[in-house]
Amino acid sequence: MVSSNKIVKGVQVDPYTRCRHYHSDIDIIAIKFYCCKEYYACYYCHKEKADHREEKWPQKLWNERAILCGNCDKELTIHEYLELSQCPQCLHRFNEKCSIHYPLYFDI
Repeated sequence: MVSSNKIVKGVQVDPYTRCRHYHSDIDIIAIKFYCCKEYYACYYCHKEKADHREEKWPQKLWNERAILCGNCDKELTIHEYLELSQCPQCLHRFNEKCSIHYPLYFDI
């Protein structure tokens, strides 16, 4: 799946970075994984498709652009993403329930 010039990997990924696991209108975030520096639609897509174990983003690197809005292709830093409920560029709402999964991606 290609969103703009960013490749988003996963299972049945659509043009908005939604996948088989998360596919509601607000599931539009792809995350660049720390371990491989590649975008995946979600944690479960990484588990299914990657040939390695996932690693969490250390807090000291949360200024890295590692979040991709699947609606407009805006890349956000982890800090920005954790503080927002919508994309600052296109204003598309993010899924607030994603916060329960932060510990899967980020060293919290």
